[in-house]
Amino acid sequence: MITPELIQRINELARKKKSVGLTDEEKQEQQQLYQTYLTAFRAGLRAQLDQIKFVEDDEQDGGDK
Repeated sequence: MITPELIQRINELARKKKSVGLTDEEKQEQQQLYQTYLTAFRAGLRAQLDQIKFVEDDEQDGGDK
């Protein structure tokens, strides 16, 4: 689950990486947080896509009404 705390920590590590660099432990934490975020994002996107239903439009198919 993507929480505000998760995003905040990801952003903190990203800012630190740009300014002074990360320790090996912080690099590992950052990778783990990225994977957690991506897994949750993909699951949410998949759930949204699974809700999409396609409806045929007879006019575009050339069919009669």
